Amino acid sequence: MTQEQNPNGRVRLDAETLAMQRVRRFTRFRIAPAVYREARPVDITAWQVNGEPVPFATAVEQEFAPVSLGTPWGRPWDTVWFDVRGEVPAEWPVDETELLVDLGFVDEQPGFQAEATAYRPDGTIVKAIEPRNAWVPLAQPGPFRLLLEAAANPTIQVPYEYEPTTLGDPATAGDEAHYRVVRLEVARRDVVVWELLQDVLALDGLVATLPPDTARRADIVHALERMVDLMDPDDISGTAQRGRDALAPALAMTAPGSALRVTAVGHAHIDSAWLWPTRETVRKVARTFANVVDLIERDPDFVFAASSAQQYLWLKESQPELFERVRAAVAAGRFRPVGGMWVESDTNMPSGEALVRQFVQGKTFFRDEFGVDSEEVWLPDSFGYSAALPQIARAAGARYFVTQKPSWNETNRIPYSTFHWEGIDGSRLFTHLPPAETYNSDLGADDLARTERVFSEKGAAREVLGLFGWGDGGGGPTREMLAQAARKRDLEGSPRVALGDPHSFFVAAEAELAAPPVWVGEMYLELHRGTLVSQQKTKRGNRRSEALLRQAELWAATAAVLRGVDYPAARLQEAWRTVLLLQFHDILPGTSIAWVHQEAEASYARVAAVLEDIIATSLAALAGEGETPLSANAGPYAQGGVAAMSIGPALEPRVAVPASRDDVFVLEDDALRVVVDRRGAFVSVRDLVADREVLPDGMPGGVLHVLRDTPREWDAWDINEEDQRSGRALLEPVSVRVDGDAVAIRHEFGASSIEVRIRVRDGRVDLAFDIDWHESQKLLKLLFPLDLRADRAASEIQFGHLHRAIHRNTSWDSARFETVAHRWVQVGEPSWGVAIANDVVYGHDIRTLHAPSGQPMVMARLSLLRAPKYPDPGADQGHHTFTVSLRPGGIPEAVVDGYRQSLPPRVTRGTAVPSMIAVSHPAVVVEAVKLAEDGSGDLVVRLYEAHGDRATAALTTTIEWDAVETTDLLERPVSSTAVSSVSVRAVDLVLRPFELVTLRFRSPRPVA
Repeated sequence: MTQEQNPNGRVRLDAETLAMQRVRRFTRFRIAPAVYREARPVDITAWQVNGEPVPFATAVEQEFAPVSLGTPWGRPWDTVWFDVRGEVPAEWPVDETELLVDLGFVDEQPGFQAEATAYRPDGTIVKAIEPRNAWVPLAQPGPFRLLLEAAANPTIQVPYEYEPTTLGDPATAGDEAHYRVVRLEVARRDVVVWELLQDVLALDGLVATLPPDTARRADIVHALERMVDLMDPDDISGTAQRGRDALAPALAMTAPGSALRVTAVGHAHIDSAWLWPTRETVRKVARTFANVVDLIERDPDFVFAASSAQQYLWLKESQPELFERVRAAVAAGRFRPVGGMWVESDTNMPSGEALVRQFVQGKTFFRDEFGVDSEEVWLPDSFGYSAALPQIARAAGARYFVTQKPSWNETNRIPYSTFHWEGIDGSRLFTHLPPAETYNSDLGADDLARTERVFSEKGAAREVLGLFGWGDGGGGPTREMLAQAARKRDLEGSPRVALGDPHSFFVAAEAELAAPPVWVGEMYLELHRGTLVSQQKTKRGNRRSEALLRQAELWAATAAVLRGVDYPAARLQEAWRTVLLLQFHDILPGTSIAWVHQEAEASYARVAAVLEDIIATSLAALAGEGETPLSANAGPYAQGGVAAMSIGPALEPRVAVPASRDDVFVLEDDALRVVVDRRGAFVSVRDLVADREVLPDGMPGGVLHVLRDTPREWDAWDINEEDQRSGRALLEPVSVRVDGDAVAIRHEFGASSIEVRIRVRDGRVDLAFDIDWHESQKLLKLLFPLDLRADRAASEIQFGHLHRAIHRNTSWDSARFETVAHRWVQVGEPSWGVAIANDVVYGHDIRTLHAPSGQPMVMARLSLLRAPKYPDPGADQGHHTFTVSLRPGGIPEAVVDGYRQSLPPRVTRGTAVPSMIAVSHPAVVVEAVKLAEDGSGDLVVRLYEAHGDRATAALTTTIEWDAVETTDLLERPVSSTAVSSVSVRAVDLVLRPFELVTLRFRSPRPVA
């Protein structure tokens, strides 16, 4: 398009622009309104639930009252059932007759506002009603009746204003009706006009994306102009075919041989919770899957892919008839369960064992219900991807990985679209980042043009994946999207589009790219860094639950093998499934409405009660009736004189007693001396063994900083680096005093208070925080300046650790200013370093700096708390506790401290019980001890190499067993070089760096 300004100031447009103005106005005001040629009214009655959703059988028995068009309906989160009755004229063709519904939809993205499910009188589902899919087929002429379950979900997200909202909590959402019944009528669709509209949209999209001054673009504009010329604006229905004929030559022009090949897969990324609670996701899944089944019956080429076994289970429990229709579609190859995980989880914060169970539970469900085993890991929307994931996925039988989230990076772009992704142990996944950079494509020209523009391997490859369908809030593909796919099957100016399935795409893509590029390490998302901190109570619930699950499985398995106690497999599975659900990528990261996080905290409490009962019952069965005080150590390292994974008498810990000297407090044991001043800050932390000071000269340590936290957008999601230039150190405590074996410090500021208890024991300093937090848009960090010269730091991730640069040499280094670590970080020089461990912190930032003295140093900061206002204005308010420890040491010491923080011994009584399992090398860590998933009673032991080095170890047992085999994560036999030899009650292991190994001991039993 060219334009210029004439002397009168009016823009002079070129001929093409003028022509397209005419075409678009004709399309909007003539063609689109003519899609439905006739309409008849219906009778409407309604019943308001006034509470949580009810089943169809309950609703249909209620007393319905008449309503009319224009009637307000729908308090936030309520449900209204509409009983719709009418008659289809006998002369109307069945395939043209539909019920049209407008519940007061706004012109924004579907899935974030009102939705409905249409039921037949027998309670079976027809399809869903969505803002851009608001029709229901009517099967035959004559009287009909449909019942619509309409969900009054309030619009919280759209538009993106990030303003605090009361709508995310039923207690504050109010009683005002949010919607109005705009349209309910029987209408006859003019199929020719509808097809003409799809033709125009396909070609108009090409005009908007093709380069100016090209012959193809001019040809399309000419065809669209001719369509308008040939049609009668007063008789659209009668002249629609003329319009289609005028466009046919332009639609018949085929793509060149070099065109990309887009495998278009129907999809609906349904967030398991986000701006709605999980109970609403149950209905979103039913609505979306009903739409999909309807489209499958209409289009023989359409294939749909959906992940998350949890969502299929919800459908099975809530809508068994629809679930069976989905099962049939799976059997026919038209509906593809993908991903193999329980939910599309976060991958930064879940433990290694939790990510294992995502696959174990997900793949087992898909196998048992559908007889399928997905090879694709499907995580289009998680907030960054752990470098441990390739190994875990491969060990679960996966080969491929799909995401588009790195396209959201603020600063840098991953330079590949199709590549091998290599994890910390060297495992690789064949990975594809769909170059449309969305999982919500409509297969429009914009998305396809972006696909061609962004695809990095063009020239060497042509296979790309396109995911189409309304997602996030659900809805899925529409018939309009399928119409676009059909027109772009082979269309000049567009990549070729073919409906297909993910597996076929990956097979073709892998075949054509003989030597894919390789991306090594994590796929860090340069956005949403605040998700490592937001909603700290949810994060504590996760960390605590993971620890309790380890303990419950270990002690229950030990009691089953040694004492013959029934193994509580069903209760453990239910607990795992709850925790796995809560690791969904909008729950654990803390980015959901208040309702979701309130439910998460309640769920964690229920899980804890169940697991505590299992642990207590198992320990009682193991230790017996005695009264001797014992310590049950579920960790993989000895604690307090009690061996790993055993029960025995504990030794008293070596605790330093604080001494007050010259206005400071000194805590000292054989290995460490800590000096705390009246500001509550460390002024010295001295390694007495190495005779070296941890802190740089003049730099206080263990100091809390309160920083501004006002993100540019995405409140609960983002931390912006510029906000960290503003803040203050808490160096004016209300009190500093000796309290028993601790130095106790109290800070008060704003409406908040913080109590810190500092202890020195076993060569480390512990800081225990008790915080009453009532700040708004503030970020609380704990600072440790370290007298070290280093250019990288180690952070624990799943089944190992990751080294990250801590300088800012490149834009990649600079963008990585808030990073995830699990239980520890470690910074060191070749012969000396410092390890910092925690009980429930995920967000860290570690940078090289220079001290005031001019000497190089490292600043390590732990992010403890935030207080974002959207989508939950009450996020993080209230009581929190943290424990952070620091000790001079390397990675081995960091690993030990991390497990000790996570798995402190618990007190019990009775008789000592030795561990069933012992490992001779400290780098080989036992991560899980449990009984096999298949109920055989076999003992399963999962372990990994934790130091990043090769390790040779002997695993010995105090029990007998018939055989041992290495397995994948689903406990199926696999070949492995990790087992070098097997002897009586012993297995010799040789592990590569970070190698993950699962051993299955057949028929374990006590020694006779």
